[in-house]
Amino acid sequence: MEEYGFFLAYNNQAEVLRLPVNPEKLEINSSGDGKSYTIIDLGEINSIQPNKLREITLESFFPGQRYPFVVGETLHTPYYYIEMIRKWMETKRPIRFVFSALQLPERALSSMLAPNSKLELERFNSEETFMAINMAVSIEKFDWSIAAGDSGDIQFKLSLKEYVFYRALKVKVKTDSKTTTVTKKRTDTKETPKTYKLVAGDSLWKIAKKHLGDGSRYKEIQKLNGIKDSELRKLPIGLVIKLPQKEAAS
Repeated sequence: MEEYGFFLAYNNQAEVLRLPVNPEKLEINSSGDGKSYTIIDLGEINSIQPNKLREITLESFFPGQRYPFVVGETLHTPYYYIEMIRKWMETKRPIRFVFSALQLPERALSSMLAPNSKLELERFNSEETFMAINMAVSIEKFDWSIAAGDSGDIQFKLSLKEYVFYRALKVKVKTDSKTTTVTKKRTDTKETPKTYKLVAGDSLWKIAKKHLGDGSRYKEIQKLNGIKDSELRKLPIGLVIKLPQKEAAS
């Protein structure tokens, strides 16, 4: 069985929320940043620039009870979701937004799990998750209101903006009796690729999760080693692969 899931993750998936009611629509705003110039004897030209950061808007509600259309095995109180999102906003750190199609095993349909079950996190990390959108974002705006009546539902609107990780330059000041100069040196990120030898039960996702701290970076390993999509599920035991540089966890 296949279903869709909307996930918000913080601190390299140390905390994960799944929206209990899928939004009716997902709005994604992508636009370029081209500049127009007028050239004599040529007219107007357009200079194509890198695209602007994508913006995502979604609306739904946190249910006060388990309706038939609620997704996921774990349902928290509406205020639990609100406090979690507000806490993430106050840290002024990016989170990760994932919209995915999940391949659910039949056993998951009838299983009843405890409120603190790790099933959602395991499915979020598993190879059975076929991600459609997976990006680091900042929470730009979070509005919520209490629905009329005694249902206990809380409606919300969440505005997210794509986040690009960056690293500041080191600045070294040199002075002497005659002149003062400032030199900028970019952090050296060059690193000899490490290697790993595959064992039984390994997958690129598991390797990326264990050695890079983020399973979704398996595509970097795939590209670095020239592994085709058709070869992902039949990697030979004993194959030695290169690993990309491990970045600091967000």
